Amino acid sequence: MEVSRIRALRGPNLWSRHTAIEAIVTCTDLEYSIGNLAGFEARLRARFPELPALTPDAEERPVSLADALATTALHLQAAAGCPVTFSQTTQTIEPGTFQVVVQYSEEPVGRLAFDLAQQLIHAALEDGPFDLADALYRLRDLDEDVRLGPSTGSIVYAALARGIPYRRLTEGSMVQFGWGSKQRRIQAAETDRTSAVAESIAQDKDLTKTLLHAAGVPVPLGGTVRDIEDAWKLVQEIDAPVVVKPRDGNQGKGVAVRLRTREEIEKAFEAAQDISRDVIIERYIPGHDFRLLVIGNKLVAAARRDPPQVTGDGVHTVRQLVEAVNADPRRGEGHATSLTKIRFDDIALATLAKQGLNADSVPDAGARVVLRNNANLSTGGTATDVTDDVHPEIAARAVAAAQQVGLDIAGVDAVCETVIRPFEDQAGGIVEVNAAPGLRMHLQPSYGKGRAVGEAIVSTMFEDGDDGRIPLVAVSGTNGKTTTVRLIAHLIAQQGLRVGMTGTDGIYISGQRIDTGDCSGPRSARNVLMHPDVDAAVFETARGGLLREGLAYDRCDVAVVTNIGMGDHLGLSYINTVEDLAVLKSVIVRNVSPRGMAVLNAADPMVARMADACPGDVTYFATDAAHPVLATHRAKGKRVVYVDGGHIVTAHGSEQTRYAMAAIPLTRNGAIGFQVENAMAAIGAAWALAIDPVTIRAGLATFVNDAGTAPGRFNVFDYKGATLIADYGHNPDAIAALTQAVETMPARRRSVVISGAGDRRDEDIRRQTEILGDAFDDVLLYQDQCQRGREDGEVIKLLRDGLAGARRTSHIDEINGEFVAIDTALARLQPGDLCLILIDQVDEALAHIAQRVAEAGGR
Repeated sequence: MEVSRIRALRGPNLWSRHTAIEAIVTCTDLEYSIGNLAGFEARLRARFPELPALTPDAEERPVSLADALATTALHLQAAAGCPVTFSQTTQTIEPGTFQVVVQYSEEPVGRLAFDLAQQLIHAALEDGPFDLADALYRLRDLDEDVRLGPSTGSIVYAALARGIPYRRLTEGSMVQFGWGSKQRRIQAAETDRTSAVAESIAQDKDLTKTLLHAAGVPVPLGGTVRDIEDAWKLVQEIDAPVVVKPRDGNQGKGVAVRLRTREEIEKAFEAAQDISRDVIIERYIPGHDFRLLVIGNKLVAAARRDPPQVTGDGVHTVRQLVEAVNADPRRGEGHATSLTKIRFDDIALATLAKQGLNADSVPDAGARVVLRNNANLSTGGTATDVTDDVHPEIAARAVAAAQQVGLDIAGVDAVCETVIRPFEDQAGGIVEVNAAPGLRMHLQPSYGKGRAVGEAIVSTMFEDGDDGRIPLVAVSGTNGKTTTVRLIAHLIAQQGLRVGMTGTDGIYISGQRIDTGDCSGPRSARNVLMHPDVDAAVFETARGGLLREGLAYDRCDVAVVTNIGMGDHLGLSYINTVEDLAVLKSVIVRNVSPRGMAVLNAADPMVARMADACPGDVTYFATDAAHPVLATHRAKGKRVVYVDGGHIVTAHGSEQTRYAMAAIPLTRNGAIGFQVENAMAAIGAAWALAIDPVTIRAGLATFVNDAGTAPGRFNVFDYKGATLIADYGHNPDAIAALTQAVETMPARRRSVVISGAGDRRDEDIRRQTEILGDAFDDVLLYQDQCQRGREDGEVIKLLRDGLAGARRTSHIDEINGEFVAIDTALARLQPGDLCLILIDQVDEALAHIAQRVAEAGGR
């Protein structure tokens, strides 16, 4: 078994809506059926008893080793606690070769599971060892390391429940919610509205206390010192038990409480100064430690935190009791679990010593043994929810403390006997205000019910009904995508919205190109969705990106499919037929929002059938109003777009809107058929976005299809009385559409300049010149800059072969170089001629043509 081309599908894809690992797996004839491998399944199951029954994804074939790999990779993740359910094994046209797809929840974990599954399969084949326990440990450990922590995770899950999209911006806890201009960002429990100044104040515990005292919030007496003598002097002034802690600290590090003697102060001072040069000494307030969580202007959760402790049984030592408590599966390392293991360190031993105990002491039955004087969960403490018990005055003081510091989310630490009574009634007070507070004590308290704090944070970032989304249009198909994308973006911009657009020539924000090259994949789409100045997005969605990664988003508002044609990279990545291509292109339709719209070409049977997979509504378009698919759809009261005389018409029930093609320059008064179809698709998309007809008309009238706004898309020039047309048409369907358009334009003599993309099938390259040979008098063949895997001269030969039966072409030239071919064609032109130039290097060729036209005084 050989595994190759492993890649991660990071969004909805050809196979499912799940993120997944995809690989090409090649099996030998023997491995095509595991029935040929005596004892294999029994050996596999002996090493992985939880593995379910192995079944093929197609009834007509046996279970292959590829099926076993897919099932094993999926269930290793499941056994490690990952929420995965989907895998698929599909046989390709190559004998013994399969596409294996396995869902993952975290990409590194999915990749590791795939690797471990291969090792497990090999061990079963060779009857060798496999350490299942170690494999699952590695998966769990990696999953815990890379997945979102409980605080960030709770916010993300709350956002997902409201339909708000999210994206992790780092491997840590930096997350973006929403898209474009509606986006918000968090890092753990801090939002993009959390002030850096407020965070600095919260880290400075002495300054925090000063500000709270000024606001009338009760705080303990004390101050900041830098040497032990000043510390001891301050302790004597307070004349009560004290707390010693670093001025800049967190998670209870370096905190010691209820200290009186100089020896205790010296040890605590030294520990605190290891963390911060400045050390705070303040009066110890007796009572319990409470965490009050303030979000916005509300107290949303409260918990009593108790220090790590064990209860004696008269039999076991303190060390043994701690080990028993730490065996609780809820306790782990760090913040990933609801509880943290109790640390048995020097601080714990010192705390025991104060109680007259050591690690090997055997406490009496029922005796309470404290392992630390602070109650932070990060050091093994427990939390009890008391939200419903908090007195309104204490809640008000907590909110006032958060607002005085300036935090939109704050963990306010209070010490008092109870939260049922105000602070003043019990000498209680607020001792700290924390930025980026941990949420797990409120999500999964040790005792009591969890609180929906993630939902509360999301509600402060997004108002009710706001899902953080901007209008998103996806456009796919074989031909017409780029022009349709540009026209849709232009129509949306008429509303005053800032539009982000991707295509094969770059990324555009509000008409300004910010990136060049082929940007029709998911990476470019993600960049647009991250841009803060984007109010709406229109994405050209090419096959390559869909195959490599899937979509960059979970769903779109409008999906437009222009057509499905031959020659669109068939034969690559196992997309071998137009039917395969249609399934791939339909990914955008299958991921339309339930309230969204698919705009589909009714005249293309494969596109029309995509309607069955659309979760939302469908608008059909076709030039023929009587087309059966369109007519039936219209009879059902659904939306349609068609041509009636010199107008493009939108109809929905009895309502009609007409757009005169004379006022749509793109169509040249309706003479260019493929531009009429592009205009219909764009109008359908704008209609789906509820853009009013007046705005649509204005956009159609002002859309300019020149080399500056739509490079390589039927750009027309006047050259010494001849007509030049530059286009990036590069497959038989595009060539046929261009030929049909050119035939509507009068010309004394017609010539064409063409090369061919080497990564197309032989028959597709030949077919292009078969079409051109019946429509053009002169054909100039040139070899483009990149042969894409072809031998020198191979593409030219295929193009010449296609002209063998030409009915019109009388003159054929072979030119070495694109610009030389262009200049050769221009030199031959006479007034009244027409020349179609099929360019390869779009920007460079258009610049070259523009220079030649300018030199000749044309336009």
